[in-house]
Amino acid sequence: MKNGGKVSHRNAEKSRKSAKTPEKYERGTRSYTMSHIRGKNTKIEVLVRSYLFRRGLRFRKNDKRYPGHPDIVLPKWRTMVFVNGCFWHMHEGCTKFSMPKSNVEFWTAKLVRNHDRDITQHAELEKAGWKVLVVWECELTKARREETLKRLYRQIIGADECGESSDES
Repeated sequence: MKNGGKVSHRNAEKSRKSAKTPEKYERGTRSYTMSHIRGKNTKIEVLVRSYLFRRGLRFRKNDKRYPGHPDIVLPKWRTMVFVNGCFWHMHEGCTKFSMPKSNVEFWTAKLVRNHDRDITQHAELEKAGWKVLVVWECELTKARREETLKRLYRQIIGADECGESSDES
């Protein structure tokens, strides 16, 4: 053994650190993974946009002129659509959202900040006369997708408020 049978302070510290809960990812992997999460043009956004386009609606996407940079802006209908991930926007009561177990302070602050910012931005848009609609990631699972997209289309064109029945095929 080094140092005449004594364990160096540095080695003792390393062994204490490794006694902690093992990391799920190797050092640097989590950061790399998180850096590749996209903020726009996600699969669920593209899915919603392609459905609305096929139904004849024309829109702008990720318009930076408005608070929150809405995913879909439909000027003709005075409507903005936000396609939210359940985790990042704290979808309450959803199975896809749970608070992370590690670095709880950081994640709680970050996610609550996102949630509060969403509420403020939606209120600003509604005050300016826009209809704000939110589609959640969990509503776009294969089992619920068609129903959710039809409901979204009806909400945009106002069929729900007017009591109209639109041609769904």
